[in-house]
Amino acid sequence: QVQLVEFGGGLVQAGGSLRLSCAASGLTFGTYVMGWYRQAPGKVREWIAAISSGGTTSYADSVKGRFTISRDNAKSTVYLQIDSLKPEDTAVYYCAARGSSKVAYEYWGRGTRVTVSL
Repeated sequence: QVQLVEFGGGLVQAGGSLRLSCAASGLTFGTYVMGWYRQAPGKVREWIAAISSGGTTSYADSVKGRFTISRDNAKSTVYLQIDSLKPEDTAVYYCAARGSSKVAYEYWGRGTRVTVSL
């Protein structure tokens, strides 16, 4: 059974930093593309970053330069470093996994909430 569990959310002041983690189990982690999404209150879920099995990264334009995705295959964990947090980064952050040949993400975590205060 595949499980993705996110950690690291919380309340942080604007301008601060946060590192989210997502621990995966039940899959051959190193062969999967890992992604991060977020859903702000009243908005649709949006893709924000992805990292391939080989470590190639991609980002949504809205977060480029402030967000950094990385992975540790030995720990079956993907990370999302968020710097210079803004109130508009307030959202539930989800990690997701898909096989490298798949287009859609197959597995999802339950999310971790990030709240950014002024």
